[in-house]
Amino acid sequence: MTSLPTPRFLDRTTPPKIITLILMAGLSALAMNIFLPSLPGMATYFGVPYGVMQQSVALYLALSAALQIIIGPISDRFGRRKVLIGSLILFLLATIGTLLAPTATSFLIFRMAQAVIASGMVLSRAVVRDMVADAQAASMIGYVTMGMSLVPMIGPVIGGVLDDIYGWKANFALLLLLGLATLALVWADLGETATLRRVSLMDQVRTYPTLFASRRFWGYTLSAAFASGCFFAYLGGAPYVGDKIFGLTSTQVGALFALTAIGYALGNFLAGRFSVRIGMNRMILIGALVTSFGLALLALLTLAGLSGPVVFFGLTIFMGIGNGICLPNANAGMLSVRPDLAGTASGLGGAILIGGGAALAAFAGVLLGPGSTEMPLILLMLASSVASVIAILFVIRRAREIGAA
Repeated sequence: MTSLPTPRFLDRTTPPKIITLILMAGLSALAMNIFLPSLPGMATYFGVPYGVMQQSVALYLALSAALQIIIGPISDRFGRRKVLIGSLILFLLATIGTLLAPTATSFLIFRMAQAVIASGMVLSRAVVRDMVADAQAASMIGYVTMGMSLVPMIGPVIGGVLDDIYGWKANFALLLLLGLATLALVWADLGETATLRRVSLMDQVRTYPTLFASRRFWGYTLSAAFASGCFFAYLGGAPYVGDKIFGLTSTQVGALFALTAIGYALGNFLAGRFSVRIGMNRMILIGALVTSFGLALLALLTLAGLSGPVVFFGLTIFMGIGNGICLPNANAGMLSVRPDLAGTASGLGGAILIGGGAALAAFAGVLLGPGSTEMPLILLMLASSVASVIAILFVIRRAREIGAA
C-alpha cells in the first residue's frame, strides 16, 4: 500500500523556498526604517522633544547589535525554525505594544523589543548555508540580499504616505499585518535545516581574544563600522532635517530617503563587478573616499549658503554608492582574518558595526534640536566617513609591512 506524501506544512525538515528567506530578511529591514518619516510627528504626539523619539532608532540598533552575537549559537542549539517562529511571535507582541503605548517611554520599550526580528536577517543567511554548498550559498545569499535591497528603497516611501494619510500608527499596523503573514509562511514553509549541536555561548566568547589581538580585524571592522556609522547617523537625523529645517511632508522625506538606497544598490553592483580585479583593500578605500567626497561637498555647499532639500538629500547618493562598494569588501575582510573563526568574526564584527551605528544615531539626535541647522549632522557624518578612510589605510599599510618583511 503506497503511503501518501506528507503535506509540506507538516514536514518539519523541508527546506524553505527562496521567497520565504527574502521575506524573513525583508521584514527585518522594513521594521528598521518604515517609520522614519513619522519621527517628528511621533514626537508631537507623545509631547516629547525629537531627540527622545529619535532614540527609537538608536535603541533598536543597540539591541540588534547584541542579538548579532547570540542568535547564531542559540539557533545552532535549538534549531532555526524554533528560533525564527519564536522571534516572530515576540515581534508581533512588541508591535502590538507600540500601537497601544500611552507614553513615549513605554513606546521606546516596545520599540526596542521589536529588534528581536533581527533574527530574520541573521538566520536567512544561516539557512542558506545549511541548505547548499558554498558556491551555491553565495548565489542564493545574493538573491536574498537583492530582495532586501528593495526594502530600504520603498520602506520610507510607504511609511511617509501612510503617515500623511492615516498617521504614524499606520506604519506599525502594517508591520503587524506583515509579521502575521510572515509567521504563517514560515510555519508552513520553513522546515528545520540545521544539524543541531550543543554550542555554548561561552565557547564562542573564549575565541574573542584571538580576534581582538588582530590588527587587521580591527582595521576592517572599524572601517566598516565608521562607513555604516555615517549612514546610521543619517537615519537618526535626516527626518528632523527634512521636517523641521526644510519643511517637507512625511511623503517627501520618505521618497528622498530612497536616493541613498539607490546609490547603495549601484555601489553593490560596482563591488560585484570590480572587487576581484581591483582587490578588496583598494575597493574599501575607494568606497570610503567616495562617501567622504560626497559629504565634504555637501558641507562646502552648506557653508556657502547653497543648502536645500535637493542638495542635502541628493548628495547622500554618494554615501550610498560608497557604502555599497566599501561594506561588502570590509565584511569579507573581517572574515578573512581567521577563516576558522569566520562565524565568530561575523557575529562580533556585526555587533561592533551596529553598536557603533546605534551610538552615532543617538549622538545625531543630541546634536539636532530647536534652532539647529543641518550642519552638525553633516559634520558628524563626514567625520565618521573620514575615520573609515583612516582605518582602511592602516590595514593597507600593515599589509605592505608584512609583505616587505
